[in-house]
Amino acid sequence: FSPGLLVVAGSFAAFRLLNRGLERLVPPPPSARRNRWKWATKALGRNWGTRGTAHHSQLLLCRFYLHPEMSKDLVGTHPPGAHSLVAVSVGYFLEDFVDMLCNQKLHQSWELLFHHSVVIVCFGIAVLLHQYVGFALVALLVEINSIFLHLRQILLMANLVHTTCYRLNSIINLGTYVVFRIATLAWMTRWLFLNRQNVPPATYAVGTVGMAIMTPMNVILFYRLLRSDFLK
Repeated sequence: FSPGLLVVAGSFAAFRLLNRGLERLVPPPPSARRNRWKWATKALGRNWGTRGTAHHSQLLLCRFYLHPEMSKDLVGTHPPGAHSLVAVSVGYFLEDFVDMLCNQKLHQSWELLFHHSVVIVCFGIAVLLHQYVGFALVALLVEINSIFLHLRQILLMANLVHTTCYRLNSIINLGTYVVFRIATLAWMTRWLFLNRQNVPPATYAVGTVGMAIMTPMNVILFYRLLRSDFLK
């Protein structure tokens, strides 16, 4: 038994309550009333969840400047609080996974369910073994872009596509997508390849498969966003 599992369970319960509270407290705009669940849970709930995770990951990554040894050892070295943050993230992805499974048809959410499965497995290894936490912490940089990705969904559901706010968010969304998703995943893939001799074969296989899945998915999503917001 790992104390990290308690953090995962607490995070799962907290995000569950957050989504239920938002569903009651924040009324959807007229354009989103047909799907109150998607407005409260998928748009607002995700945005607040990823926003908190992203801010914490930024603060913890600042410690790389204070502890340069972490940049050389992403396996056994991590700053205080990083393990709990990864555990909280596992709880968040678990809650989102269960929520989609219960409220959406499989053909509508299979890509996100697949994405969450990979994240839960990879982050779960870090939580249980108390290793690779630094590597998982770098992966959380992706959530900085998720703030603007989910804000885009909120604006779409509120029927605010033809506004300056949507256009500005689209530009920031694509910019942060390149920096915090594509570039981060490329750096992680490079680190995994260069350190393959220091990583056990089973863990290396999981990491390699994870990168092989996540990278194409993110490139495809980038093309969809580019085509939807700029090429039409």
